[in-house]
Amino acid sequence: MSFVRFAVRRVAEMAATLLTASFVVFGAMYLAPGSPASFLLAGRSASPEALASINAQYHLDDPFLTRYLRWLGDVLQGDFGRSITYRTDVSRLLADRLPVTLLLITMALVVVVVVGLLLGRTAAVRGGATDSAILVTTTFAVGTPSFVAAVLLQGLFAVQLGWFPSSGAGEGFADMLWHLALPAVALALYLIGMLARVTRSAMLEALDSEHVTVARSRGVPERQVIRRHVFRNSLGTVLTTGGLIVSTLLVCTILVETAFSIGGIGQLLELSTTTKDFPTVQAISLIIVVLFMIVNLFVDLLLPLVDPRVTLGTRGAAA
Repeated sequence: MSFVRFAVRRVAEMAATLLTASFVVFGAMYLAPGSPASFLLAGRSASPEALASINAQYHLDDPFLTRYLRWLGDVLQGDFGRSITYRTDVSRLLADRLPVTLLLITMALVVVVVVGLLLGRTAAVRGGATDSAILVTTTFAVGTPSFVAAVLLQGLFAVQLGWFPSSGAGEGFADMLWHLALPAVALALYLIGMLARVTRSAMLEALDSEHVTVARSRGVPERQVIRRHVFRNSLGTVLTTGGLIVSTLLVCTILVETAFSIGGIGQLLELSTTTKDFPTVQAISLIIVVLFMIVNLFVDLLLPLVDPRVTLGTRGAAA
């Protein structure tokens, strides 16, 4: 598939996905019990005039499709509306909190890739007791939810040992790295186990392939066989899990940010959902969808470069 055809197809797919996601995101909040008006009134009784004023301000009396089209038109212009809880523009809230979440996810992703690939590669190449030890370790990691890891790490390294801050995101880049170190590890722990297992399985399969046997019979050094013929050929399988890894990071960051009181969009989403802050929840949900699509596009572009058996626009390897 030519790059132009691929680009046109992916743009069309992303546009259709975004349109569908925007409709689902906008409508999902209205299916939940309660309303923004009930939160604003905080249980107080209100006159019909006051209630009508609230409904008019947030267009709650308009037909659903009319509200959706108005909201979609504003979003296309970069206007996500006004937060019901914080009484400020949602765009401003996101601008203040999104960098913290992106830094946290980036740190966690680096930890996942470096440690996960190293453990999976070591288990596949060395085998024996090393393989068994890594399998036990990754089993523990996969079986530990992010919020449990957050509590355990926070209690040990922040409260008891005092090596890291127990809450907050810090100020300044270096301070933020220090504050987000524990949350990043808690966020990455489950995915480290998953990536290590995927890498191990892919490399073991590659080790049994015919071209590896041929390379060894020709006297190619074992280190070169592992690097060129085993690890590189397994990267295609590993890379296809990239979308799952990032989507898991985006979801689990809500729990981790809440546990560490980081104040990113994950914690903002949790608070906004509780208070029925429709505009904020809708904006964050839509941003998560966009980030997920960007990651999948990146994987599709990178996969043919690391695995020659894969052509542009496909995820399956050649038999």
